[in-house]
Amino acid sequence: MACVSFAKLNAPSSSWIGGQQSLPQRSGSSARLATRRVSLPIRAGAYTDELIKTAKTIASPGRGILAIDESNATCGKRLSSIGLDNTEPNRQAYRQLLLTTPGLGEYISGAILFEETLYQSTTDGKKFVDVLHDQKIVPGIKVDKGLVPLPGSNNESWCQGLDGLSSRSADIPCGPSALAVKEAAWGLARYAAISQDNGLVPIVEPEILLDGDHPIERTLEVAEKVWAEVFYYLAENNVIFEGILLKPSMVTPGAEHKERANPETIAKYTLTMLKRRVPPAVPGIMFLSGGQSEMEATLNLHAMNQSPNPWHVSFSYARALQNTVLKTWQGRPENVEAAQKALLVRAKANSLAQLGKYSAEGESEEAKKGMFVKGYTY
Repeated sequence: MACVSFAKLNAPSSSWIGGQQSLPQRSGSSARLATRRVSLPIRAGAYTDELIKTAKTIASPGRGILAIDESNATCGKRLSSIGLDNTEPNRQAYRQLLLTTPGLGEYISGAILFEETLYQSTTDGKKFVDVLHDQKIVPGIKVDKGLVPLPGSNNESWCQGLDGLSSRSADIPCGPSALAVKEAAWGLARYAAISQDNGLVPIVEPEILLDGDHPIERTLEVAEKVWAEVFYYLAENNVIFEGILLKPSMVTPGAEHKERANPETIAKYTLTMLKRRVPPAVPGIMFLSGGQSEMEATLNLHAMNQSPNPWHVSFSYARALQNTVLKTWQGRPENVEAAQKALLVRAKANSLAQLGKYSAEGESEEAKKGMFVKGYTY
């Protein structure tokens, strides 16, 4: 899991305070979360209205989140796939391509940034955060310090970085272990509470990995267990549900399962899990793609929006928005415009899916290619 928080709508870039986004562990089909127990009569009282306003802005009709919070190492792997070295200028050039895409704000309401990106500017000297503000896109920041092994667990991991946060702002067949779930859920809840205390909207992200050959029923069982624990501890920490966003993985079979599920089946199981575990007070469910192909992620989101839901059901995609963009760009300045158009195609497709109006007609072959990587880390 990773930890990400969104800035206050009216906060200037110079006064940004980082938050934390918590992610579940990534080995097998695992659950990563980051998560204490306090009893306070009021939580984030000074920021309540602002938190709710920001969360609702991000969870607005036809819009979702662009996740570009990959670590420098992971970003380097993507750059190397098109023959580029993992240097700061190359990372800056790629992020500038994404964030300066004309019209992006029509489909994207929030962008999650890695810490390096937060302080970067365009080649013209304009801060990326200000570029986002101009497009009415709310900036978010990933503030955890990465995954570390969880002692006494089933070879599971959890997010470090909860200490000092306030001042800065398991395999499914045999797990996840009760220890990992409790530790991660508690960490997520603490991160969410600290973020809200500092006027930031937290993204709560316990991810169930695609790794494994388990059926969709097993994924549902694990997801329900994880989410029950997460919301228990969120309530224990007096987190304002109206001022958070959720970033779950969809309920799918394991990537190595012999039978693939169609979008209607995935929608059925995913919405079943959400209705059993997520209070309607939560404004937005922003799904991660988790290695699905660009088209799969869009089709599954579309299927979940064929009837009204208690929450805004949308997307927070990284690879499922960027794969075709990266291959179109190839690191060449003359390809920037074409790559930005490719980003708009994917952003618009997912916007339509959020509205339940997407059609896969005319999708490229590249959009149909799966992107699952076993043991993937951000």
